Amino acid sequence: MPSAALRSAGNALPPSSGSIPPKATRKRELHPMTGRLAERGSAVRPRRLDALRVGEAGKGDLLFAGGVAAIAALGVLFVYSASCYTAELQYGDEFYFLKKQLLGFVLGLAALVLISRIDLSRRTKLGVPALIAALVLLAAVFIPGLGKTSYGATRWLGLGPVTIQPSELAKFSFVLFAAGHFARDPARPRTFPGILPVLGAGVSLSVLILLEPNLSVTMVMGALMLGMLFLAGMPLKRLALLVLPVLAALPLLILAEPYRLRRLTAFLDPWSSPQDEGYQLIQSLYALANGNLFGVGLFRSRQKYRFLPFAESDFILSVIAEETGFFGVVCLFALIGFVVWRGFRIAARARTFYEYLLVSGIVFAFAVQAALNALVVSGCVPPTGLPLPLVSAGNTSLIVTMAGMGVVFGVSRRSGRA
Repeated sequence: MPSAALRSAGNALPPSSGSIPPKATRKRELHPMTGRLAERGSAVRPRRLDALRVGEAGKGDLLFAGGVAAIAALGVLFVYSASCYTAELQYGDEFYFLKKQLLGFVLGLAALVLISRIDLSRRTKLGVPALIAALVLLAAVFIPGLGKTSYGATRWLGLGPVTIQPSELAKFSFVLFAAGHFARDPARPRTFPGILPVLGAGVSLSVLILLEPNLSVTMVMGALMLGMLFLAGMPLKRLALLVLPVLAALPLLILAEPYRLRRLTAFLDPWSSPQDEGYQLIQSLYALANGNLFGVGLFRSRQKYRFLPFAESDFILSVIAEETGFFGVVCLFALIGFVVWRGFRIAARARTFYEYLLVSGIVFAFAVQAALNALVVSGCVPPTGLPLPLVSAGNTSLIVTMAGMGVVFGVSRRSGRA
């Protein structure tokens, strides 16, 4: 299969078109990852994903879309199982969380389908208004009367009957901004001035999220910043130099808030405070142990009966493990892994460098958050308030994630391959 080495970020040129501009009018430069000549705005894809580029022409990756829908549908089922008791106690309706999750599922599917029909390949400047909107929404949570506080954190905006979590939108906005910035000049990841706007955007979003406070999403944002730089072609040695200050800042971030230090201490020895900071992790581990290999059976979890806090949201994976066992968790993450693989496969086939970065960033954020949630519930990292994407209760996370997956599916449709 011939490879189109030169394509404009806005207009893809066939290899045989013969319409390449004269040398004097082209800005020739080496692509930071391929080493090949590329024009500004070039769509030359990095070789890091070349191994995934296989297959024939098609109408979109239906396996990817089906995998996303399947995970979200399983999420509806498990949200009901994990929340029915709490919903009956708090709201007098055991289907309370189920109905909300079903609404989010339907709206998410609609967003996936509608956004997949929008061609974003020419809209490289869309990230600027998206970034501004995200910053405004994140700042708005601190306005009295708009921001909603729960468990000591102000992370939500109350807009009448609707509650949204701006930090979920911030991740998607950052990917849009970074992808557009690097696509307009593929040489930018190799220079400090070139990466400065992306770092500035990421740090600005992270600071506002940290002030909520929400350290877990801040960590995801940090990983997403590094991931976008890596995917755009920043040399690994320079990338490592950026990681060091982040690692050095972590102890300061932990010490800045007493509750973070208590959580870290409880993580290291949860039995030192079994009724306080260590309680949630202990109950999560009980659920994992009780599930054993094949689980106690669907709807038969014991920990969901008010023993495990946030059983329907941040710690839903613990309930899944208790009811379906190790085998069920492996199957769920095999499905998540399949979606991630198909997503990066779509990125490798994207028509433009912008689409490649957009798809890669969305899939990378999804993978990082899923992995971090699994590490939290299994006690491998300190407990954080981070949902399992597409599965945990929470309509903002569900709808935004499915909308992002709509972007990925749309790129697969327009790349002309299944």
